[in-house]
Amino acid sequence: MEYRLLVINPGSTSTKISLFVNEKEVFCKSRFHDAPVLLQYPHVNDQVPFRYQVILDMLEEENCDPASIDVFVGRGGSACTQPSGVTKIDQKLYDDTLAAVGGSEHAAKLGVLLAWRFCQAFNRPGYTLNPTNVDEFCDYARLTGIRGLYRVSHSHFLNHKAVAEYHAKVMGKPYEECNLVTAHIDGGVTTGAHSRGRMIDGSMGADGEGPFAPTRIGYVPVLELLDYIEAHSVDEVRRMCSRAGGFVSLFGTSNSDTVHALVEQGDKKATLVWNTMIYQICKSIGEMSTVLCGKVDAIVLTGGLMRFADITEGIRERCGWIAPIAVYPGEMEQETMGLSVLKVLRGEATAMTYSGQNVWQGFEGVTF
Repeated sequence: MEYRLLVINPGSTSTKISLFVNEKEVFCKSRFHDAPVLLQYPHVNDQVPFRYQVILDMLEEENCDPASIDVFVGRGGSACTQPSGVTKIDQKLYDDTLAAVGGSEHAAKLGVLLAWRFCQAFNRPGYTLNPTNVDEFCDYARLTGIRGLYRVSHSHFLNHKAVAEYHAKVMGKPYEECNLVTAHIDGGVTTGAHSRGRMIDGSMGADGEGPFAPTRIGYVPVLELLDYIEAHSVDEVRRMCSRAGGFVSLFGTSNSDTVHALVEQGDKKATLVWNTMIYQICKSIGEMSTVLCGKVDAIVLTGGLMRFADITEGIRERCGWIAPIAVYPGEMEQETMGLSVLKVLRGEATAMTYSGQNVWQGFEGVTF
């Protein structure tokens, strides 16, 4: 049987779609959105009509009638934490994603919101795969020094998992037998530690953790941030965590090509900012390698910014001693979403139903 699947992948700086007819990717299109455009929308949810029209425009360019599509697949996030795998998009998942009950406001959530809108408009089913809130953390990754405050799994889980599984095959080993450090480097930057088939720790990029990036603030000392909030607002800082920090704050643009062009011209400010980002990425990779006790089979680099050779060179210089480094520019998200859902449609795999409950329910035998 022939299935036509539309994969919808909103990012912090882009909207990407792919049309698959079974395993074949018929087309892949993307639109870049600079931060000043997206910051016109006070809330991430407010972007839905804009991004929906962007998708319709791209489909029209390909003479693709959305009514001809059998299944809509959207990237996800912001709901309760979930196990890894394919999940059906239903009203409950839509509602919790819209309300961001998981606490993280990332553009990835728009994948579920947009897919559901298409599902409702054309009476088709929808699915998501490995949203940003998949939780495979070990207990040591959760606890903080504030009672009742815990780290939550929010990361580019979809691509982390996809490149980790792919590189394990390249090495000729089952993913479940590998120790890997992954770094997704794009509009947001996150790193992850994979131990025997699970991503047991990772930086929470849209929550103010890890390296700063084109749209993210990264780590900021708490007391310095409190001083900043006194002169600004909590809402402003929330936006800076995921949409208006990093390059946007420092240069007024999230366009990495613009900033890198300044680096190539010898601009001192741009060079300092760019090299500091690389420096912080290396620190985060080193942090994840200690989670694995230094027993790392490979460091896997992925994401749109890996098109810049100096990022790879900088990471090799500081982290090459830890483990061999593999580079996969761009991402493997489109094909991973499309092919994983295709297995469900063929009865080769089973899709989960969203439970509306977090994966982690507390430390076993321990209360605070």
